[in-house]
Amino acid sequence: MYEFLDWQVRDVMSKPVTTSPGATLAEVESVLEHHGFDGVPVVDDEGHLLGLATSLDLLAAFGFSEDSTLPAYVEIMQRPVSRVMSKDVRTVCPRTPLTRVLEKVVDTRTRSFPVVDDDRVVGVVSRADVMSALRRAGLGEVPSP
Repeated sequence: MYEFLDWQVRDVMSKPVTTSPGATLAEVESVLEHHGFDGVPVVDDEGHLLGLATSLDLLAAFGFSEDSTLPAYVEIMQRPVSRVMSKDVRTVCPRTPLTRVLEKVVDTRTRSFPVVDDDRVVGVVSRADVMSALRRAGLGEVPSP
């Protein structure tokens, strides 16, 4: 199990699927559903992280108020994701040890983290990635050089 100490984010991260700040909530919902993700990084044209759009952010767009007890679904889903995305995003870098990511996942109950290198999104690391590395380390596997 000591092999887990050698694992880093870059050993398990996935290629990022991102969206732009002008994407509609409908487009983001489609990306989340198609890939089975709970969140997608929102980036500018150069790949710099602007925020994170999660399924919870999409649900929050439908907040009921005294003025409206039935939000207009089609109208809300045409809003840009920049209006609902989380801007305070926890990130990790490719060289972050997975032991730290495991702690962050447990402490924050976050499902995934954008992986940022040189201010650009280069990947995503998820709970499932950490579990896979734990399982592989338990079998004596070490990360590829």
